[in-house]
Parts: sequence; structure tokens; C-alpha cells
Amino acid sequence: MNNISLLPTEEGFFGEFGGQILPDGLKEEFSKITETFLKLKDDADFNKELNDLLKYYTGRPSPIYFAKNLSKKYGAEIYLKREDLNHTGAHKINHSLGEALLAKKMGKTKIIAETGAGQHGVATATAAALLGLKCDIYMGEKDIQKEKPNVTKMRLLGANIISVKQDAMSLKEAVDQAFAAYQQEYETALYAIGSIVGPHPFPMIVEHFQTVIGREAHQQFKELTGTMPDYVTACVGGGSNAIGIFNGFLNEETVKLFGVEPLGKSEKIGENAASINFGKKGSIHGFKCLLLQNEDGTPAQTYSVASGLDYPGVGPKHCYLNSCGRVKYSTINDIDAISAFYELSKTEGIIPALESSHAVAFAIKLAKENPNSKILVNLSGRGDKDIDFITENFPQ
Repeated sequence: MNNISLLPTEEGFFGEFGGQILPDGLKEEFSKITETFLKLKDDADFNKELNDLLKYYTGRPSPIYFAKNLSKKYGAEIYLKREDLNHTGAHKINHSLGEALLAKKMGKTKIIAETGAGQHGVATATAAALLGLKCDIYMGEKDIQKEKPNVTKMRLLGANIISVKQDAMSLKEAVDQAFAAYQQEYETALYAIGSIVGPHPFPMIVEHFQTVIGREAHQQFKELTGTMPDYVTACVGGGSNAIGIFNGFLNEETVKLFGVEPLGKSEKIGENAASINFGKKGSIHGFKCLLLQNEDGTPAQTYSVASGLDYPGVGPKHCYLNSCGRVKYSTINDIDAISAFYELSKTEGIIPALESSHAVAFAIKLAKENPNSKILVNLSGRGDKDIDFITENFPQ
């Protein structure tokens, strides 16, 4: 199976996952989005504009760094794909610029988005400011209080932040409210979703713009080491950063790929956000996936110390890659993620996002179990947004 070119069916399915569950009024609009995207993704002028922004504005390519101190301590060669060095501090800018350009080409005047940890919100607000678009960001009140540095950034960038105070006041509820608002404004606005989730074509669009991570990493790792990594690992919430780097190595049969889900406090439903490990087949936000559910089949409450991973579903391509066995999906709990947050900070002088800390923690575990191996971690974001929350609540 040639996984690197694995695309969804015309209906948006990867196997039995994905699809498009929409109100009748939106189907025509989604057909227009799909048609425009499929045309633009192969358009030379569009790609030049996007690639110039990625190079001169975002700072791509992001480097791969050999974490020599961490490697010496744990016995394996640990490498970091430094998405934290991108403008805005995470991988989210990759697809946010693409979505904003898509909105402009479609004649839209506004972007509507959701955010959990605030990284997608900051990236979307940044792209909107750059391209002269209005921007509404929906964010759970719990996350607004937790991620104040990113909230301040979004407001400075001119975004209108709408606090979501329903139920758990987190990412799921932010998506609910953002999509409801989009249904009222789709003629003039584009919903710029923050991961490879949602109804087709959103997962396909975000994956396309994030695959730049894997293309770069494959070439860089070969140039740096002369070979391929033994393991590639990335955190998985919705799954955009992970699919971005995995796509560069799916065809390398010797490379083992690990997605790392948030175990949170425990394996109990409601105390984690590990959708692949503990979810069942279900539907949420217009697509079919593995979903953390209550006994009646409704989406369950989730929890993670990392707001960007706190979502009950997961991208359909991850569900498929899990079902066919190409990618293994493991878990890391809050305690180990926080430990890795401090470890990378003090050992390498790099403060990671709490989301990325899950992947760092798993890499440390792999290193202990597989000495002398080569491990590539997608360091998907930096921890500026998390430092107040961590030092106040989990001081060392």
C-alpha cells in the first residue's frame, strides 16, 4: 500500500472513517470549497505565493536538531523537528496560511476558527491580519483562563475572541460554537478548522498543508545522518502535526511510527483524551472516527493537561492507519508529560509546548527501551503559552 499518496475517496473516507455529515444547506458550499482547493493545490501561482510565505514569513524549513544532552542521558540518538521555531511558535501556521489564502481566492472576507491551547487561534489571527481578513476565534472559557499569553496575542493581532461557556468549556465546545456560527455566515466566511478533523474536505486540506513537515524531515534526516530514523513520534489530539511528519515516512518500511495520545489522569472515560486507545466508532462534528463516548453513544467529556489535545475524536486518517497497523498509537499521562516539559527545558534549553511534551516523554521511554536507536520527535510547538500554568500548578 503506497501510504504516502493515500488520499480520501471522493466522499472523504479513509476506509470506514471520515466522510461528510452536513446540513443540506451546506453541501453546495462544501462542494465549492472542495473544487477550489483541488484546483489551487496544483496551481503554480498559488503554490509560489504559499511557499514564499512559508519561507520568508514563517521561516521554513524548520531545522532538525540533534539533542545531544538528552541523547547522552538516555542512551539513544534523539532528534527534534523544530516546528517550535516557526513564526507563531507551532506547526499551526502551516495550514493557517494555506486556509487564509484559500479564503481569499474564494472571495471570503472573514475566517472563523476554534482553538484549544490557542496555537491555532494565534496562527489563524496572524494569517488573517497578514491577508486583510476579519477573524473570529471561538475558545472555551477554561482554556482562555489557562492560556492567557495566547489570548493576549490573538487580541493584539486583531482577532475577535468569543468565550464558550457551555458544558466543559473546552475544545469540543469551541468547535460546536464555531461551526454553528459558520453555518450562519458561510457565504462571506470560511471555517478554518485547526486539525485533520471535521467533514470532508477539511481533513484533506489541513493534511495537505501540514505534509511540508514530513517532506522536509525525510530529506533533512537523510542529510544529517545518512540513514532513516528507527522511530518517528508525535503527539496526537486531532492529529495535524502527527500526520504532517508521518507522511514523510509512511513509505519507509523500516521506520516505526508512533502517535502519542494524552492519557491524562487515568484510563477512565472522562479522565483522558486518548480517542484511538479507548474510543469506539462514532460520529462528531460532521465525520466518522474513533470517538470517546458515554454509554448512550454521545461524545464523552475529555481531559488532558494539554488543552490542544483535549478532544474526544481524532482525524480519520489516523483511525485508518491504526486499523491497518502502519502506525501504533500509545499514551503518555500528565505526570510524564510534565516531567518531559521540565526535562527538555533543563537538559537542552528548549521549552516545549505541553502537547509536544507528550511526544518527548514517549521518546525518552523509547530511548530507555531501545539504546543506540535513532528517534525523531516532532516538536510541534513551544511552551511560552504554558509556562505560567505549569510553574503555578506543577512547580519543581
